[in-house]
Amino acid sequence: MARNEEKAQSMLNRFITMKEEEKKKPKERRPYLASECRDLEETDKWRQKIMREIGRKVSEIQNEGLGEHRLRDLNDEINKLIREKTHWERRIVELGGPNYTRHSAKMTDLDGNIVDAPNPGGRGPGYRYFGAAKKLPGVKELFEKPPELRKRRTRYDIYKRIDASYYGYRDDEDGILEKLDGPAEEKMRAAAVADWMEMEEIKKEARRAVKSGEVAEVGLVSKILFEEEEDVVEEERKKELEKEEKEKEFVAHVPLPDEKEIERMVLERKKQELLSKYTSENLLEEQTEAKAMLNIQR
Repeated sequence: MARNEEKAQSMLNRFITMKEEEKKKPKERRPYLASECRDLEETDKWRQKIMREIGRKVSEIQNEGLGEHRLRDLNDEINKLIREKTHWERRIVELGGPNYTRHSAKMTDLDGNIVDAPNPGGRGPGYRYFGAAKKLPGVKELFEKPPELRKRRTRYDIYKRIDASYYGYRDDEDGILEKLDGPAEEKMRAAAVADWMEMEEIKKEARRAVKSGEVAEVGLVSKILFEEEEDVVEEERKKELEKEEKEKEFVAHVPLPDEKEIERMVLERKKQELLSKYTSENLLEEQTEAKAMLNIQR
């Protein structure tokens, strides 16, 4: 009895499921071209469906144990769906809907840094890698940045950065020297004023002692005399240096002739001049005589 009831129950279940399937609408197939869809709501619906498929496949590709071939196939399918999504988004904009491409996700490397996707075609997003596909052989090297080669600076680059501050012309502008010069200048000025005041007092006391006829202290007189002696010594040194410069012997690097040699050279020159005059006069006389002889013969 229980066996027949189970059979009837199973037949009833089958009948009910069959009726429910008859009531359902036939499965809608996504249009092959986005331009075939003319309704904004339908285009948005197909875009949402593609987004769900992309999300499902992206979660699946995170598994590194799927194998290289399966990961590459999944990555290709995801890129194909992304291209379809861009077609539908472009169609939504054409129909007056929102522009979803402005807020599209960008490609990142293994460290999470944004990377420009290679796009040789120039239309839409380029080929992207997701999940474990980024660690595949031949793909990992694409995300590694080549080491930066340090370019050696030329002499022109070195001299190009040299300015007035390099030679120390702007040292006064930083304010450090002003802070140091102020106190040092005050100390030097105070010391100079103190020395001048002390010398003035010594001179006054010396004059007072001379006028009163008293004997001045030895220390005071020695200080005054020492200053006067310094001036005298400096003047004497200057005079001695001038004398030494004047008295320095003239060093000739070429042998100079004596007075006797000079006289001899002058006499020889005069003789040569006289001989030249005599020979020239003789030549003129001979020429005149020869002309006269020729005239006579004619």
